[in-house]
Amino acid sequence: MKVGLIQQANSSDKTANIEKLKQNINHCAQQGAELVVLQELHNGLYFCQTEEIAIFDQAEPIPGPSTELFGALAKKLGIVLVLSLFEKRAPGLYHNTAVVLDTDGSIAGKYRKMHIPDDPAYYEKFYFTPGDLGFEPIQTSVGKLGVLVCWDQWYPEAARLMAMKGAEVLIYPTAIGWESSDTEEEKNRQLTAWVTVQRGHAVANGLPVITVNRTGHEPDPSGQTNGIQFWGNSFVAGPQGELLTQFPADEEQIRIVEIDKSRSENVRRWWPFFRDRRIDAFDGLTKRFLD
Repeated sequence: MKVGLIQQANSSDKTANIEKLKQNINHCAQQGAELVVLQELHNGLYFCQTEEIAIFDQAEPIPGPSTELFGALAKKLGIVLVLSLFEKRAPGLYHNTAVVLDTDGSIAGKYRKMHIPDDPAYYEKFYFTPGDLGFEPIQTSVGKLGVLVCWDQWYPEAARLMAMKGAEVLIYPTAIGWESSDTEEEKNRQLTAWVTVQRGHAVANGLPVITVNRTGHEPDPSGQTNGIQFWGNSFVAGPQGELLTQFPADEEQIRIVEIDKSRSENVRRWWPFFRDRRIDAFDGLTKRFLD
């Protein structure tokens, strides 16, 4: 399966962002991509640096304008497309939602982000209600996709549950970066941890992992911080955690990566982690903490 990854820097001009996305998606399709993955909240700026009531006006229903626009493009190009949208579910009820469009332009399924952070410059709990669709892979014409979103990528339980339900690949649309006051050593530790934990999900589950992050600097609208420098470094790991590609930190790039899904079967035969799981001893995982 050929996968297109689009690492993009965004501006406050939504129309321009979407036009650039359309051009990049077209480029991926021209290079033979069957599946194209976009970054988290790809239509605009990462607005969670501040808490502003007016931002809720940016949310949209699903189905809605973005699924119609990108659905028509997916159908025209004959690709599966993974979107990341600010969903308005009902008045006062909003989600951070990934939507998978199939090759006929229809909505194959959606996933609402389950783990919602609340950190300086990442005030997502103000905007997003935690997901309620569970960890369910989405069946498409290119396979069964385990789509998660950003903060979910730090949780091995999420990856495991997707794998246990038959996901053939794990996909993480992402928006993560550095605050400028961090030292270079701390920045390197954060980035290394981010890549390592996701490569660990690939190894533990014998599945490829696709992670698409944004790049570029986005200022803090409040002026209280120096904004976020998104660290790019989008990557694809194979089922033994091997890096198949990794993007630079500070460049907009498009890449096509070929994934051999049949390798997962062989890797799971060599390393039978699923066979040897002690499911009789894992009850504690459903507890917040074990005293």
